[in-house]
Amino acid sequence: MKINGNEIRPGNVIQHKGGLWAAVKTQAVKPGKGGAFNQVELKNLIDGTKLNERFRASETVERVRLEQKDHQFLYAEGDMMVFMDLESYEQIELERDFIGERAVFLQDNMNVVVESHEGKPIGVSLPDQVTLEVTEAEPVVKGQTAASSNKPAILENGLRVMVPPFIGVGEKVVIDTNEMIYLRRAD
Repeated sequence: MKINGNEIRPGNVIQHKGGLWAAVKTQAVKPGKGGAFNQVELKNLIDGTKLNERFRASETVERVRLEQKDHQFLYAEGDMMVFMDLESYEQIELERDFIGERAVFLQDNMNVVVESHEGKPIGVSLPDQVTLEVTEAEPVVKGQTAASSNKPAILENGLRVMVPPFIGVGEKVVIDTNEMIYLRRAD
């Protein structure tokens, strides 16, 4: 689907210079001299490189629709993560590096969305929040709770996060998978 250069919005995926690019940031610029343009920060979906481009309203670009399918995470085998398509029950293997640092949040039977273009996976969307158990945390020092200082804790997946002083070992906490931060104590 062709769109004008000034219609590109963050999250759009476009075909540009022979590759697939996701718009990260956009800014409409109206200089005092010359025509207006859209300053777009692009990220390559295949190799992760970034690029800043100017698109004028008169230019057209090809907007790409990604195929999104629900998958379930089954298990990790070495550096490979195995997912199952929830419709066809076909299994696919993706490298841990492909998922990135958020791979630590994958739990058995977790539902994820695998985005693909022309049958080739290009991204994995995890749930925004996960619940994990605290395995290591410093004990509470009496009187320390008055200050709003956080303490480091290690979760069951090995991730180190800062938590409020009242969180102890064995408690379940809700973690934001995008920012990798503590949100709240689990119910």
